[in-house]
Amino acid sequence: MSSRIVDAPDAVRTGPAGLVVLDGVGLGVEDVVRLADGTARPVPGSEAMRRAEASWDAARQIAATGRVYGRSTGVGANRNVAVPTEAAAEHGLRLLRSHAGAIGEELPARQVRAMLAVRANQLLAGGAGLRPSVITALCEALESGAYPVVNEFGSVGTGDIAPLAQLGLALAGEHPWRGAGAPKAQALDNNDALALISSNALTLGQSALALHELRGLIEATQVVAGLSLLAVDGSHEAYAAPVHAARSHRGSGEVARRMRELIGAEDRPTPPLGRIQDPYGFRCLPQIHGPAQDAADALEEVLALELNVAAENPLISPEGMSAYHHGGFYMAQLALALDHFRLAVTQVARLSTSRLSTLNEPAFTRLQPFLADHEPASSGVMILEYSAAAALGELRACSAPASLGHAVLSRGVEEQASFASLAARQTLRACGAYRLVVGCELVSAVRALRLRDLRPDPELPVGRALAFAESVLDEDMADRPLTNDVAAAARLLDRFTEIWRGNE
Repeated sequence: MSSRIVDAPDAVRTGPAGLVVLDGVGLGVEDVVRLADGTARPVPGSEAMRRAEASWDAARQIAATGRVYGRSTGVGANRNVAVPTEAAAEHGLRLLRSHAGAIGEELPARQVRAMLAVRANQLLAGGAGLRPSVITALCEALESGAYPVVNEFGSVGTGDIAPLAQLGLALAGEHPWRGAGAPKAQALDNNDALALISSNALTLGQSALALHELRGLIEATQVVAGLSLLAVDGSHEAYAAPVHAARSHRGSGEVARRMRELIGAEDRPTPPLGRIQDPYGFRCLPQIHGPAQDAADALEEVLALELNVAAENPLISPEGMSAYHHGGFYMAQLALALDHFRLAVTQVARLSTSRLSTLNEPAFTRLQPFLADHEPASSGVMILEYSAAAALGELRACSAPASLGHAVLSRGVEEQASFASLAARQTLRACGAYRLVVGCELVSAVRALRLRDLRPDPELPVGRALAFAESVLDEDMADRPLTNDVAAAARLLDRFTEIWRGNE
């Protein structure tokens, strides 16, 4: 199977449905997700391939006439050890073999495919000096569904060297692939090995997948919060336009505006006749969801750059026929953006548990404690507070700043590490725990609305959301295990994301 090259300008990144043009310039988070999921096929842009070919030609000439790290020398603490000319061809394979030592569990196909997509696009930025046939092979693998075995641990945020070395050996025919349609073996040498593995493609791919999922879940959580607000006769005042004009943080204002649309509130709602103000779970929603939305935007801005740069060390410049040795592989911006994002996400999840507690209070719902039925001392959804708190504990553990990590490696030559790789893994781990926290709130909100026989306008987004939820969630109010209910609610959140975005 071969990936054709299209004659597309570098500014074009997406083509017809099911097609992503890789050009080394405009790959986005959504594109990475589509390629990872196999819902789109990659096509290298012709201009980008010409850039990669020029870089490959220049790299070989430069390495043949001077010292270039990793091509005519060893790596790490061996950087000053010259590679004899007669050993140059074998040097590349020895480098891949020695560095393909990632350990731990095998990564799932989706994460590895994200890595392949990112690496192919980065190579098309034209600074790696790697043979262009490798780009074609990566695209063929994405198209066929084949992916190399890649293990979990092997990066500290200064390049995903071990995972990418496993990819390199797979491309050379010395490491296993999963699935059918693996590309034919590549003749990799000293001009290819370091050029391939000098990247954070796995970390970037994992970050893109995590951002995409969590951004959608945060949006879905706002829909769930709208249902909870209706279930407790909550006030609309906290989302009023004047409140957010007076304190004009962009994210908070957008969240408040969207909340008004979800629940059908006016820009300047009439103050309620009942309680003066709601608990923080409702009243402070814009002030907590807003920063999470801002953190997601900041992370996406970092990714938009890093997915499309030539960060390889050394950087090959065909124009100046130079090889620049540098530290562009160091992922401080990404590690800090991921850490910030997870902390913001945890705040949003914690607010969900606050609303869950409010739903259990008769003073707010005018129902039995814990939304129980009328049997004496029934527990209703009492256990969901405990379950949500346990899942929140997992999420809190995932939110520990990975960027606080430190490592001194390779005989002290590499004396710092960003641990962006750990930050990406933690962010992916956070997705499952977050879903369960909000799933607990959704089960309780729907139960409260059913018990109160409240139905929002079916034309409103929250009305459509309730209809979806009621079609899926069991209406039995008797004391029973709620495990399956929460699992179903957690799956429903993806539909709620589409409602939030106006696609349902």
